[in-house]
Amino acid sequence: MTRWRVSDFEEIRELGRGAQGRVVLARHAERGFPVAIKYLPAGADPDARERFRHEAVMLGRVDNPHVARLYRLVEHDGELAIVMEAVDGVSFKEIIGRYGTLEPEAALTVLKGSLLGLAAAHAAGVVHRDYKPANVIVPADGRSKLIDFGVATAEGAASGAGTPLYMAPEQWRGEPATPATDVYAATCVFFECLTGGRAYGGGDRASVMAGHLSGDVPADEVPGPLRPLIAAGMAKDPAERPPGAAEFVGELDELARTAYGTGWESKGLRTLAGSAVALSALFPIAAGLLPAGTAAAGAGAGAGTAAGSTGLLSAVGTKTAAAIAGTAVVGATAGGVGVYQASTSAEEHPAVVSTTPTPSGEPMRIGKITIRAPAAWKTHPMQNRDTSPGESTPPDSYYVATANNCDEIVEQGGIAPSAYMCRGFFVLGPSFFDAPGAYIASPYKTSDSYGVLFGQDEGMSCPRHENLRAVGVEHGATRTAQRFADIGSKKAEYNQWRVPCYTRDATTDDPIGYGPTRRTQFAYTERLWYLPQSKMLVVDLWDTPGLERRLTDAEWA
Repeated sequence: MTRWRVSDFEEIRELGRGAQGRVVLARHAERGFPVAIKYLPAGADPDARERFRHEAVMLGRVDNPHVARLYRLVEHDGELAIVMEAVDGVSFKEIIGRYGTLEPEAALTVLKGSLLGLAAAHAAGVVHRDYKPANVIVPADGRSKLIDFGVATAEGAASGAGTPLYMAPEQWRGEPATPATDVYAATCVFFECLTGGRAYGGGDRASVMAGHLSGDVPADEVPGPLRPLIAAGMAKDPAERPPGAAEFVGELDELARTAYGTGWESKGLRTLAGSAVALSALFPIAAGLLPAGTAAAGAGAGAGTAAGSTGLLSAVGTKTAAAIAGTAVVGATAGGVGVYQASTSAEEHPAVVSTTPTPSGEPMRIGKITIRAPAAWKTHPMQNRDTSPGESTPPDSYYVATANNCDEIVEQGGIAPSAYMCRGFFVLGPSFFDAPGAYIASPYKTSDSYGVLFGQDEGMSCPRHENLRAVGVEHGATRTAQRFADIGSKKAEYNQWRVPCYTRDATTDDPIGYGPTRRTQFAYTERLWYLPQSKMLVVDLWDTPGLERRLTDAEWA
């Protein structure tokens, strides 16, 4: 039986195969640039086919230099394939296998690159679920890329899939996958980079499972300055980890700069680049596209020449580096073949065979809007504090808890305690604006962070750090994004802040210790959607995965 192949591409060689399909290195017949094509097995069941299609459409929205880019989803006569960027580099698994351990700066650089890639996926509502050294590629410039989202899932789906050595406790228990699941796996690999060993050994499955479920977090085995990252990223309870990769990378940056100076990342990149180039004989594009009989150029060799119109190897000093074409494949819908194209602009997306999926979950009414939410999410009405005794005013503000352990915390009724003790987000209604004194010390304004509103006494605590205080612009909060964003049919003013966390130390001027006193290495991301005419403010202090998409698809009452 003739095997179906995506048209316009010449298959060069197979790169690998497994239960999720086979991956081949191919070259565009006219332009000559290389791509990787992943084919779903022909006999895949309907669920597998839908996951494959869903994954492709979601990842097509991710445009990040640390993720191998998706170019097309192709469907033809019941067959499915994904055309994606071919990354010319060496598997991080090979680097660890060759060198055993890495310098802290190099290990931090790999972790940061991976977290940036994972954060982009999380923002699209995707959890990788199988982060491991083999799924990280290091090119000759040292800037790592994530590959193989074959077992990726929408946030909140059951999470039993994965590689045992790096599986989070909730995966072993079959609980829903969240971005914190990926944070755990990435931290396990970080530990391996620093120590040369797996966090819980490489023994039989039962012992590995026991270690991940109940073993001590091995923070003491890594250099002192890096122990907080291991302790936070490998916490057994996902609620005690950074809620997502974006949050974790902020902590990493602060800690790395404090411990290893401002040049830590440049040093890490140089180390990784040298390690990758030394193994350049394993680069798949070089090995697949160079003329027969020509070895891939290694360290100190001259430039190689690739077959086709695109040069894939170019000299950089005395070492070789790969140059990968970054142009998206131009496709069309014709002859019964459906094509999905990735684009850097939402306005440029063409019509596709599979439209972007509606967020999963059941309808959830939150004040005047209805969103689709995972089953684990729960709304908690916040009674107006300015009502008189015995007076009953219907609540118009809510805290939406996205974790299962929040009932007792939120039922305490305080708006500030909920924010830092329970993962979730606020949907604040008119009473928040009409009677701000019932909620906060000063009215909300778009020119400063949300955390600064709790300016009285001890202020608002940072998410996950009860003893640290959130601050505003005066103490270093910086706006990282400002634009308009949809909440259903209405346009909201969207502001995103990076908020540092300060200690609350007692001083002569502040004997009780309200603070803020001293800036720490910890920080968090605030995301705010503000509708002044509707008197609504959505406040997300936990970088809730997929929330923006759910708000975009919201319906108004």
